[in-house]
Amino acid sequence: MKDITIDKSELKKYLKELHLPFIRSNYENLIKSAIKKSSGYEALLLELFEGESKLRYENRILRFLRQSKLPLEKNMSVFDLKRLSNKTIQKVRSLLDGGFLERKENVIVFGNPGSGKTHLLCAIGQELIRKNKRVFFTTCNTLVQELLIAKRDYKLVKKIKQFEKFDAIIIDDIGYVQQSREEMEVLFTLLAERYENGSLMISSNLPFSKWEDIFKDPMITAAAIDRLVHHSVIIELNLKSYRMEYAKKRIDEQHE
Repeated sequence: MKDITIDKSELKKYLKELHLPFIRSNYENLIKSAIKKSSGYEALLLELFEGESKLRYENRILRFLRQSKLPLEKNMSVFDLKRLSNKTIQKVRSLLDGGFLERKENVIVFGNPGSGKTHLLCAIGQELIRKNKRVFFTTCNTLVQELLIAKRDYKLVKKIKQFEKFDAIIIDDIGYVQQSREEMEVLFTLLAERYENGSLMISSNLPFSKWEDIFKDPMITAAAIDRLVHHSVIIELNLKSYRMEYAKKRIDEQHE
């Protein structure tokens, strides 16, 4: 490969216009390296475009993570899978490839407070984002209040439509805070619109048998459960509170 002199300012202008930041920042060093190693033009081009593609992927993932509103500290690296049964571990691992999103399936995680429901869903959500999927996290209470405001302003349809860009919506703690009938009606509207159009990932400390306490009406309750369960993966975390176990462990260590 020969070192050919070119108008660098003109080249950088085009690279900037074409939004190729990696190539703009690294092409000179990579060209020098290619000349030193006597690499061919195709090898140089491959290295340049691989770097550009990797940078774009990393920037996209960072953008998706910001938009997701996920608590990033709740990730898979610090989730203790050993606390789960082998069957549950298999279910969790089957979700990480994101195939359920393509099938528009839901994920419903039941368990006592502190059992790790939120952490598990957030960890799965982050893994899905790293596979180029778009995920949005919200608590049930926050979501309901935002939907109510949208309904008041005659923008409920527009608000629900904004969620269409996400492959999965994580709704944390359904049933944790008891809401009014009007609040549950807007939540049901979202569930109905999402049915077979996109995945929901839901955590709840209440079993289905007590969901009438959430939706206030047996017909709406049955319809909500039917839509969620029709295409779904259900995970039950019948575990002791992780926070309580951690606190007890810390106390024991202090007394040793």
